[in-house]
Amino acid sequence: MPFTLSQRSLGRLDGVKNELHSVVTTAIGLSNVDFGVTSGLRTQKEQEDLVARGASQTMKSKHLTGDAVDVVAYIGSRISWELNLYDDIADAFKEASVREGVGIKWGASWHIPDLRDWEGTAEEAMMAYIDLRRSQGRRPFIDAPHFELVT
Repeated sequence: MPFTLSQRSLGRLDGVKNELHSVVTTAIGLSNVDFGVTSGLRTQKEQEDLVARGASQTMKSKHLTGDAVDVVAYIGSRISWELNLYDDIADAFKEASVREGVGIKWGASWHIPDLRDWEGTAEEAMMAYIDLRRSQGRRPFIDAPHFELVT
């Protein structure tokens, strides 16, 4: 049985651009992992607070313009941060973005401008990003719950 978004998650999509809203609502029906939306549109003050706490790295967040969402995986009623679950969710986002004709970037594969153009799995995309960053002598920044519109 396909998953559906809760009323709380749907409410957190208020202010998110229509294209992204469509991708999220399509992805939940395709996903083999249940997820909810934790963040959509943010105010400047909310973003400032997140940066001050170290929970965000930029004041140029796409959440400020309704171009990004963060999700959380559920195993039953329990929240899970297990990275492999987010790979599966990203696979659903990729398929949803293809179906909706909307470019999506994933926070665990920053080097891929649009997930629709990646021919492998989301797990492979993340591993390629990690390998790339390490080859550059840089630490990868993995934000697996984050999805944003290609703008």
